[in-house]
Amino acid sequence: MIGNRLKRARLAAGLSQTKLGLAAGIEPDSAQQRVSQYESGRSIPQFQLACRFADVLNVPDCYFYIRSEDFAEKVLDLYLSEK
Repeated sequence: MIGNRLKRARLAAGLSQTKLGLAAGIEPDSAQQRVSQYESGRSIPQFQLACRFADVLNVPDCYFYIRSEDFAEKVLDLYLSEK
């Protein structure tokens, strides 16, 4: 769930894994590898980091945690329309 949405939001923002990781405060030497692990589901980011990803990607924090894909997209649409 988190991995797929993280990747989708990153691609929509036009960021590489490295740029996203750096913008979220991950160390330069591990930024790409860590984002790759999160996107593939091999690892799950801690909540604080997921919130930093959300800020960088301009999505609501909850977007990464909503179970239903349809509902997640509706929440994202609402969030973006309010900005």
